[in-house]
Amino acid sequence: MDKLNWKICHSEYIHKGPWATLRTDKCEMPDGRVVDEYFVLEYPNWVNGVALTADNKIIMVRQYRHAANIVSLEIPGGVIDGDEEPEAAMRRELLEETGYQFDEIELLCTVYANPSTSNNHTYCYLAKGGIKVQEQTLDDHEELIVEEYSIDEVKQLLADNKIAQSLHCTGLFYAFMKLGEL
Repeated sequence: MDKLNWKICHSEYIHKGPWATLRTDKCEMPDGRVVDEYFVLEYPNWVNGVALTADNKIIMVRQYRHAANIVSLEIPGGVIDGDEEPEAAMRRELLEETGYQFDEIELLCTVYANPSTSNNHTYCYLAKGGIKVQEQTLDDHEELIVEEYSIDEVKQLLADNKIAQSLHCTGLFYAFMKLGEL
C-alpha cells in the first residue's frame, strides 16, 4: 500500500479556525508527478450515536443546518473536545443534546465523511437503555428538538429519504445490522 501514498513536500495554512482549518499541500505522487496545490480541510473528529431508550425507541434530533439551508433529522452527535476519549464524547453529547443517559455504549464503526478533502473521522456508536435524567444543555448556537421513533419508523424515514445526513445514515445502517433489523 505504501506505493500508493503521496509524499507531502510542503504544507501551508490558509485559514485556521475552531471548527475548520484549510491548508494547501504540495505533494509528490509515487510516480514522481507533483501536485502543486492540494486543498485539505482539517476538522476535529466527531461522534454520533444511534440511541435507544429503555423502551426501545430511537432518539433523533431535528435542527437547522445553515450550510445546506435545511432542517435536518439526525442522530445525536458532535465534536470530540481536545483529548477527550471518543466514548466519553459520545456520552457527553447524548446527555447535552437529549438529556438521556445510557447504560451501554458500543462502537459500531469509524468512518470518514470525505477522505479526499477532509482529514477527520467519525466514531459511530450504538447506545442502549437510555433514561432521561436531565433537561438539554445545548451550546450557544444549538437549537434542536428531541424526537423519538420506533425502529420501523426510522427504517421508513430512511426509505423515504427523510434522513439526509450521510454519516448518520451510515450509523443507522450499522446499528440495524448489529440489532438484526436488516
